[in-house]
Amino acid sequence: MSTLSSSGQQIAQDLSQRHGFSVDAVTHMLIAVLNGNGSMAQFSHPEFGGSGQWMRGGMMMLGDMFNTNLKYRVSSLCEDCATAISQNQTGMFTGSFQSQSQSGGSDHQTQTAGGGFSQNSLFVPDPNQNWWPTELGQPSASGSQNHVKYAYFANARRLAVATGSDIWVYDTQQHNIGGFSQQQSGDGSITFTSQFGTVSLSTLPVVSRNGVANTAPVENIAPTPAPQPVAAPEPLPTSQPASSNGQATSNSSDIFDQINRLGELRDKSYITQEEFDQKRAELLSRI
Repeated sequence: MSTLSSSGQQIAQDLSQRHGFSVDAVTHMLIAVLNGNGSMAQFSHPEFGGSGQWMRGGMMMLGDMFNTNLKYRVSSLCEDCATAISQNQTGMFTGSFQSQSQSGGSDHQTQTAGGGFSQNSLFVPDPNQNWWPTELGQPSASGSQNHVKYAYFANARRLAVATGSDIWVYDTQQHNIGGFSQQQSGDGSITFTSQFGTVSLSTLPVVSRNGVANTAPVENIAPTPAPQPVAAPEPLPTSQPASSNGQATSNSSDIFDQINRLGELRDKSYITQEEFDQKRAELLSRI
């Protein structure tokens, strides 16, 4: 859970006096607005009538739905919280992940939308929030699903994935990653989508694991084309059986056609010159 810094505590005090809510209630709302990327909030606090939702631009829902005065006060507080967060941001995401389970169910999924605040001076930095290697900087997008976290760095062509206590960094090569999906049944494999379609995460080269560079050589294996069927060589012309009167059944035209075919087989290296000469002599002897 986010904790207010000294400047954040001062803002909470000021907003508490301005709107007539306790510091605890204001702190709760500041965190809710932060989690909503400064443009929305889902909250639950007794001073706000229980559970409710706020979206910048006019949408406000309270548990005490008929309390117009409370609705106005909470909406005004949310607007001031969003302004304070915006004025104290120190980092910003520029993209988003779409992360989903392929087997449905109630698996926990989150995503960080473009324009969300990644760091803010009103809050103490959470070491679990920026879990990726610091040299990668701020991600283009991040998200999490089923205890697996993702952070994509488009400019550096890197993808960080946290599984349990392990942090893997992958080379994204030419992929422009737009989303992730984790198969919950079967082998639990992870895939991502890019301009090349759906790709398995296991096909990306591993750059490092837990800060230790991967020194194993990466083989870029080109797809092997399917073998093309090889036409079987034409069979050698067979000798025509002699008729009962001792004369060849094939006429001279047929013999010359066979010799021409033998020449084609020789030219294609299906038979040797010696085989061609022997067969030609045999055929010519029948004329």
